[in-house]
Amino acid sequence: MATPGVRQETSLRIERTFAAPPERVYAAWTKAEALARWMAPTDDYTVVVTDLELNVGGRWRLEMRHKGGAVHTVAGTYRTVTLNSRLAYTWAWEENPAAGETLVTVQFLAEGTGTRVVVTHERFPDAETRDKHNEGWIGCLARFERLF
Repeated sequence: MATPGVRQETSLRIERTFAAPPERVYAAWTKAEALARWMAPTDDYTVVVTDLELNVGGRWRLEMRHKGGAVHTVAGTYRTVTLNSRLAYTWAWEENPAAGETLVTVQFLAEGTGTRVVVTHERFPDAETRDKHNEGWIGCLARFERLF
C-alpha cells in the first residue's frame, strides 16, 4: 500500500510485528545498549553507538564495524520523538556525503500483546540506493526480532 506523499521509487516501507509491547520495542530503538545489539544488516558487524541524544534536534551516530575491518558510520538528527509511538530522524553515511541525507520514520503500533513496527525510509537519490537500504533494513529487523 502506498504512503500518501511518499515517492515510491525513492522510498521504502517495511512492516514487522514483534512479540513485545510498544514500550519495550521503542526502548530497543532508543537506548544505545539495545541499539548496538541489532542495528546492522548481519551478524558480521559489531555496532558502536557513539552519540544518542533522544530529543528533537538531538544527534545520533553509530558505527557498523565489519569483522573484515570496514567501518560504516551513519548519523543524523532526530526530527520527531514521541514516547512509545513514533520516531523520525535524518540518516546520512559519513563516508559518502555525496549520497545526501535521507529520512527515516518509525511508527510503533500496539497490536494485541505485540507491536507492529512500520519503517518508512525515504528521499533516496535512486532506486538502486533504496534497494540496498531495503536489504539492510531486512537484515537489521531480523536481528531485532531476536531481542524478543
